[in-house]
Amino acid sequence: MNIKYPDYKNSIANLACSILKYYGIEPPNPTLPQADMLLDRKYQNIVVILLDGMGTSSLEKHLPKNGFFHRNLICSYSSTFPPTTVAATTAIESGLFPNQSAWLGWTGYFEEIDKNIVYFLNTDSETGEKIEINAADTFVPYEKIRDIIAASGTDTYYIMPFAEPYPKSYNELCNEIKRLCAQGDRKYIYAYWDEPDKSMHENGVDGEDIGKLISELENTTEQLADDMNDTLLIVTADHGHINVRNKVLTDYKDITECLLRMPSMEPRAVNFFIKNGMEKQFTEAFNRHFGDEFLLLSKKELLEKKLLGFGKDHDRLEKMLGDFLAVGISDAAICNKSSTFKGNHAGLTEEEMTIPLIAVKKVK
Repeated sequence: MNIKYPDYKNSIANLACSILKYYGIEPPNPTLPQADMLLDRKYQNIVVILLDGMGTSSLEKHLPKNGFFHRNLICSYSSTFPPTTVAATTAIESGLFPNQSAWLGWTGYFEEIDKNIVYFLNTDSETGEKIEINAADTFVPYEKIRDIIAASGTDTYYIMPFAEPYPKSYNELCNEIKRLCAQGDRKYIYAYWDEPDKSMHENGVDGEDIGKLISELENTTEQLADDMNDTLLIVTADHGHINVRNKVLTDYKDITECLLRMPSMEPRAVNFFIKNGMEKQFTEAFNRHFGDEFLLLSKKELLEKKLLGFGKDHDRLEKMLGDFLAVGISDAAICNKSSTFKGNHAGLTEEEMTIPLIAVKKVK
């Protein structure tokens, strides 16, 4: 597999910065040049749809070259590292790189609670127990670009299956976008849909059912675009997917006996906290078992490589990072417990890192 590093001059965070710039707001990071060219005039509606997990490789694998998504593909560009929903959707919602937001992966270690917490669910990642305070919102809050834009005087809307009006299908989500766009005021709409990510986790990336699902997403989006006027519609993804081979960490006692706690972050970006004096045993054991499948970086190496992004690091970043981060460069995933996932992401392969920028201009 080809290793692909994030490009923080051409990434999903830079897209958010272009949108801020369009509304006359100073962005926290550089803008995305391809997006700046799209945002070349005043539109009544700016609409961004994020289809979770729909990397460029999935378009190439499942969709015809003359279809709607390929015809309107502006370019392929970069996710964040890790290329995963928590990090990348935070980037498009804030314009921040993961090192700046400290939203790093599915789970994160929070020192005050001394637990690995699932960011989105606010639960203990090992027991599933609900945490009394919202850990992520309390300790690593960030300002969303839709709130910044709204404060500047433009209406903003957020549509997703987990918030009112709770669309139950992608068709319902698109109908809600259509309804909002028909209203007269200038507005920014950000919409998130949890497919094809959910199905790829369960079934892998290659099946006919995945191809059918992505085709349906494409057709519904094309119908939405046909019904729009005075609108820039942008469709993108947070990350791509690969098929994975799951390995259970507890099967490797020479590794687990070195750990202060079970790892956090992601099965393809594994965050290890090591007991004092056991660093040598850990690195030797890990490289013996996984040296061909993962790139093992010390915290110092990780930060020096700027793998999580540029600019000022979040004050909590170093505390949330362990002593080592294991980064997937093959198709292996290291799980804390048995997993049935056939597809996953968060590693440094081209399939996981590369996402599409699709755009349609509907001029009044």
